[in-house]
Amino acid sequence: MSRFVGALDQGTTSTRFIIFDRQGQIVAVAQKEHQQIYPKPGWVEHDPLEIWRNTREVMAEALIKADIRPADLKAVGITNQRETTVLWDRRTGQPLHNALVWQDTRVDQMVAGFTREGGQDRFRAKTGLPLASYFSGLKLRWLLQNVEGAREKAAAGDALFGNIDTWILWNMTGGRNGGLHVTDVTNASRTQLMDLATLDWDKGMLDTFDIPRACLPQIRSSSEVYGQAHGELEGVPVAGILGDQQAALVGQTCFAPGEAKNTYGTGCFLLMNTGEKLVPSTCGLVTTVGYKFGDQPVRYALEGSIAITGALVQWLRDNLGLIHSSGEIESLAASVEDNGDVYFVPAFSGLYAPYWKESARGVVAGLTRFAGRGHLARAALEATAYQTRDVLDAMEKDSGIAIRELRSDGGMVVNELLMQFQADILDVPVVRPKVTETTALGAAYAAGLATGYWQGEDDLKRNWGVDKTWAPAMDEGRRGRLYASWQKAVRRSFDWID
Repeated sequence: MSRFVGALDQGTTSTRFIIFDRQGQIVAVAQKEHQQIYPKPGWVEHDPLEIWRNTREVMAEALIKADIRPADLKAVGITNQRETTVLWDRRTGQPLHNALVWQDTRVDQMVAGFTREGGQDRFRAKTGLPLASYFSGLKLRWLLQNVEGAREKAAAGDALFGNIDTWILWNMTGGRNGGLHVTDVTNASRTQLMDLATLDWDKGMLDTFDIPRACLPQIRSSSEVYGQAHGELEGVPVAGILGDQQAALVGQTCFAPGEAKNTYGTGCFLLMNTGEKLVPSTCGLVTTVGYKFGDQPVRYALEGSIAITGALVQWLRDNLGLIHSSGEIESLAASVEDNGDVYFVPAFSGLYAPYWKESARGVVAGLTRFAGRGHLARAALEATAYQTRDVLDAMEKDSGIAIRELRSDGGMVVNELLMQFQADILDVPVVRPKVTETTALGAAYAAGLATGYWQGEDDLKRNWGVDKTWAPAMDEGRRGRLYASWQKAVRRSFDWID
């Protein structure tokens, strides 16, 4: 009898394979970082072959650490950095170009052109998404226009497109020797090419963006047996796919309408389950697919995406040398009593929700001779909390639901100073679960449900438990003053790019 479920978590900066038991506890984990490639300002790329090599290595390493064989895994699920776009040759298995990462802004002129023709929200009713450089469809269009021979191959079905989930699944199930060209509804909903109501590729969007359907993967549910793995996980059913933020929604067991989670990673992503109801946003959020388990009805979500949160800490480390390791940011920020009236708006790739300002760029506001390293560090951490407040306020207006607590996960939730400030600036409790690897856990849950390892949502809810809760402790006057100054700083970042 298979004792465990595996999850492949392919993220923006690293790839992890985590093995979970029936209680949702981690049995073993292996992780490996990959290179961040910056060819030009605003351009961000990954090497898909490096990601696939790392995937194979971490799967093998985790099995060794757990001292188990592939047969001990009931199933494996995949979760991935969304919107990161890969185009590869079906016959050779070679990428036609580096992957264009979700943060990449090279299509901003395309965005501007389509916006001039019909407005930023011209495709919202069908896709749930505003026009932005964030989503995959225009990135694919750029590849087809700029890589020699790509359009001809794509039209013939000899070049295959996918977000990272599709690239991984294709390689994992055989690659050029019969690999499956499949994605799930959550990843498809991030391309701006899928109709949210029909859950299929939309001909009108394909025609508008000039995308040949022959290069697109088949859209399936988030929880079903797609096929069997080859190689390191030989014979293990691949049975779950979820974009990383939807995976965290599942991992946090936010199965009821109105339940919300926030993932603090490279960026920050706040999702609220809206059930079977498609809720259009009028406040700058996106409407997206939350998950679809097998033949059950699709569940939708409202999402607020923030491009730069944890990545700002990495930037302070790698570009400025302000700290030597990311873990040092908390003690440096705690070395000062407050932010010294310094505000850091990290609009490195423009501003995402709820502003959607492609032309914004990063600013540091409020500097005086008094400001020092500690104030800059504190302002960087507080930027994450302020941006989350921006999104949560919009989410409450769109949904008509007051969020009573915020379930948090991701790498930054170990930062006590940030979590307390988050509760303070939101004026709601912030909750950290016992298992914080909720993205990988959500993928494992999807795969386990499809194969009978778990019997239903109630099994998963029993696994969820609170590790720590931060209660708000800031008076309303100070909260209002700080947030007003933040909003002033945000306005200073607008329209930097002409």
